[in-house]
Amino acid sequence: MAGPVITARDLSLTFETADGPVYALSNVQLDVEEGEFVSFIGPSGCGKTTLLRVIADLEQATSGTITVNGMTPDQARRARAYGYVFQAPALFAWRTVEKNVALPLEVMGVADAASRIKRNLELVNLLGFEKKYPWQLSGGMQQRVSIARALAFDPKLLLMDEPFGALDEIVRDKLNQQLLSLWDATKKTVIFVTHSIQEAVFLSTKIVVMSPRPGRIIDVIETKFPRGRTLDIRETPEFLKVAHRVREGLRAGRSYED
Repeated sequence: MAGPVITARDLSLTFETADGPVYALSNVQLDVEEGEFVSFIGPSGCGKTTLLRVIADLEQATSGTITVNGMTPDQARRARAYGYVFQAPALFAWRTVEKNVALPLEVMGVADAASRIKRNLELVNLLGFEKKYPWQLSGGMQQRVSIARALAFDPKLLLMDEPFGALDEIVRDKLNQQLLSLWDATKKTVIFVTHSIQEAVFLSTKIVVMSPRPGRIIDVIETKFPRGRTLDIRETPEFLKVAHRVREGLRAGRSYED
């Protein structure tokens, strides 16, 4: 049986600043299995995004170990083992939708770029918008282009840094449903950063609750919801029970820090 997609042991990260050290992560222990949808949740500044960036080799841990698909983060980055979706879509205004999605394929020199672009735009329900420019799209549509771009080279792992945080609740609900459909269709492993308890519980197979800085994992909650769940599940006792546990974990972590 294959090992975890991500394994972190005793992982810590300290930033050195002019005002002294900033302890961002402390003694993180984490396993993420293939095909899971894992959300990181915690208060602002707790290290959620920092941990995601360590996985992506955008930050380097001060101590401890981490592997991504059995490789170091640097090796995984070089092997293009993951796609990364940022908080903002980060699209090039002068490139059309299809040209934005094509960018990583151009860098890699992929031969079947056209078919990949079409397949991934279909996954995010944007077929027919290939010739549009970012400024012609809504915020939600721009973020879906960003997701299609991250999936363009078919990585096994998708890293998402609060991609829907700036969107209104109605659009966010719709994109949550579309993201679940995409996850079900592609069978990717997804790591998702969010501030929203409701979003974390709705999307995830596993919720990682983090404390205020220095970020520690204070609870890991597995959910048992069906893959084809709809928004109606948010009114069920099972959903509310998990949401309550997340909320209590966040409160416990904050009181511990204080």
